[in-house]
Amino acid sequence: WIKRTRNPPELRFVKQYPDYPGYIAALAASVREHWTINGRAERLIMSFHGLPRRSLDLGDPYFCFCQQTGRLLAEALGLGKDDYTITFQSRFGKANWLQPYTQPTLEKLARNGTARVDVICPGFVADCLETLEEIALECKAAFLAAGGKELRYIPCLNERADCIAALGDIA
Repeated sequence: WIKRTRNPPELRFVKQYPDYPGYIAALAASVREHWTINGRAERLIMSFHGLPRRSLDLGDPYFCFCQQTGRLLAEALGLGKDDYTITFQSRFGKANWLQPYTQPTLEKLARNGTARVDVICPGFVADCLETLEEIALECKAAFLAAGGKELRYIPCLNERADCIAALGDIA
């Protein structure tokens, strides 16, 4: 279409922003606000959307971006290595996906005595079916069924002013 158009629109792409300071700051602020209101759980789970493992093996940088965002968020919150876990959700089919998987990780934590977890999905700018149903409902039910006492979902940044400002700067 662009080749056939006499006056095509200008196109610009944002390839990635896993380490953008404004985005990390907005994520950290949302977690701090949650902790101020609800107290801090024993562990923060950072659940990112999954991809087939083959994507990583073929050179896709997504897994590394998730690790980078998770590490930077943990640093911004002053968390130690044992205070948070990076996981991957939304897998389907028979292929191996990026691991560790979110729901089995939550179940294992519960079986091993972790009573309270907070879960945030830093790779999602806005809440959707995968955050509100899969994490806040399904994973919560699995965590409780495995012996956990409380799973609190920290909403995505959605329309937070600091998130909108960061996205504007990125764009």
